[in-house]
Amino acid sequence: MTAFGQAIRRLLVAIPVLWLVVSVVFLLIHLVPGDPIVQMLGEGASAADITAMRHAYGLDATISTQYIRYITGVFRADLGQSLRMHESVIRLVLSRYPYTLTLSFSALLFGCGIAVPCGIASARHAGQWQDRTLGLASFLGLSFPNFALGPILILVFSIQLGLLPVSGAGSGANFMAHLILPTVTLGSGLAAILTRIVRTSMLEELNQDYIRTARAKGVTERSILYRHALRNALNPVLTVIGLQFGSLLAGAIVTETVFSLPGIGRLTLSAISNRDYSLVQGCILAIGLTYIAVNLLTDVAYGIANPQLRRSDSPSHQG
Repeated sequence: MTAFGQAIRRLLVAIPVLWLVVSVVFLLIHLVPGDPIVQMLGEGASAADITAMRHAYGLDATISTQYIRYITGVFRADLGQSLRMHESVIRLVLSRYPYTLTLSFSALLFGCGIAVPCGIASARHAGQWQDRTLGLASFLGLSFPNFALGPILILVFSIQLGLLPVSGAGSGANFMAHLILPTVTLGSGLAAILTRIVRTSMLEELNQDYIRTARAKGVTERSILYRHALRNALNPVLTVIGLQFGSLLAGAIVTETVFSLPGIGRLTLSAISNRDYSLVQGCILAIGLTYIAVNLLTDVAYGIANPQLRRSDSPSHQG
């Protein structure tokens, strides 16, 4: 099956999964005790005001009716209005989406930028002090969760050294300075995971016969590492990157809270605490769609990185 066929199949499987996730979130948030209208208006609100507000937001209808309205609205690109902010959910999500997407992809690039050279170096010097040192660094990277690493980085680089901003998003060139610490916080765990995977995959490739043949022909070690072994070693790495991107989106919720970034993660936490039904559903839907899109891109990248997938579908390889 071609990379395009795999992407289509993944999309067909992901659609019902996304529907199931959104449906479960819808049911769970409606089953939580408490009235979001009372929470919004306060305990001193009159019964008439509460009734009118519930009717205005359609919360006086049955859960099944609300669910049908929501699903129908999704197909019309209408996710309703935020109970708390009194704005369109789509407008709120789109205004916060770039921050989360930028943070997630910058963390992904940071993780890959650290993991690939470190994994190659670790495999090249397997069993030596370089390999042990990088292995210890990977272990330390996995040992620090986002909520612990973030405050440590703030304490060292922002408060003590005064090199980087403490929190917020900034604007223009200042935005990049505000993005450094959140990127390192979110991408460190991914870098540690990918380093071990790159190392294992590279070791497997370096022990293959075609590598020994290349060395016997006098091919330079650099060419062997980067032109031959690395390309084949990237296949499992790409798969893990696609799977780990979901973890980046989940970790962005904590990271955005620690660094006060105005992204979807922080917006989701605020919506959950306020029981803002429409906004929670909109945020979850945006995160789910992003995860699906990244996995589709991963399937395409896997096909590009793996020449055997393309050759297997060429006429000369069809029986």
